[in-house]
Amino acid sequence: MDPTSGYAFVGLENLHNDIYPLIDASTNKDLNQSGKVVLITGAGRGIGRAIALQYAHASVASIILCARTVPELDEVEASIKKINSSVKVTKFQLDVTNEDAVKACLDAVKKDEGRLNVLVNNAGTTEPWVPIGESKPSNWWNTFEVNLKGPYLLMQAFLPLLVETAKADGTTVDVVNISSIGALIVHPGVSAYQVSKLAVQRLTEFAAAEYGKLGVNVVGLHPGGVLTALSEGIASIREYMVDTPELCGGFTVWLTKGARTWLEGRYLSSTWDVTKLESMREEIVAGDKLKVKMVI
Repeated sequence: MDPTSGYAFVGLENLHNDIYPLIDASTNKDLNQSGKVVLITGAGRGIGRAIALQYAHASVASIILCARTVPELDEVEASIKKINSSVKVTKFQLDVTNEDAVKACLDAVKKDEGRLNVLVNNAGTTEPWVPIGESKPSNWWNTFEVNLKGPYLLMQAFLPLLVETAKADGTTVDVVNISSIGALIVHPGVSAYQVSKLAVQRLTEFAAAEYGKLGVNVVGLHPGGVLTALSEGIASIREYMVDTPELCGGFTVWLTKGARTWLEGRYLSSTWDVTKLESMREEIVAGDKLKVKMVI
């Protein structure tokens, strides 16, 4: 793979395909994040579900599950309760592209919780993979609506509450925007998905620049090559879908444990070994690496 994709940034020997002890909240109690309120979009299945279950293992106070399909959320809630019955679960049937629905969700969270510690923008979609001239404009633009407008609307609505929480608690809060290695490569036929994910990564940098000093740590995260409902029907990439959703779940929980502000605004991959990543901290910060730039 093209080295500029960042795939092997930490070295091929330091890549993971599945969750491992350092980032597994079910066994590593150092990842405990009691008291936190976490909101996850696209939480009904796959990666979003795995993130929610890892936060249940981390003993957060409250998990707010958002998705378009309520029965899926019911199953995730039941799974959370099996892991940790003390975790409060709230479910919202939410279309992330609907401004009024996002505002209603914000109002409910402010009323019920009065705070938010972690926002995970995971909801996403992709259009049929065809060249631009063969694409259907409504499908192409819908990908932008979900992948870019969705995270924008969630951040636009919830960033003030996140800032209030950081100030009140004297701590750092987190926004994790699920990006993609697709943001950094060009694969013919995938223009809407890859351009929208590139835009999400740049939007992440803007949010970090605007809210980092206010206690909000914003990062973009590639979840790995996960076989999901979005990817399972795409034959050309199926052989690369070798990573488990639990890997991203664990990495996300690791990210929000402690104030990892040296990573703010950066692109990260769930496949990267966290010990190796931390050992590269000085190099990353000094070189202002893992940002969207032109190499000249």
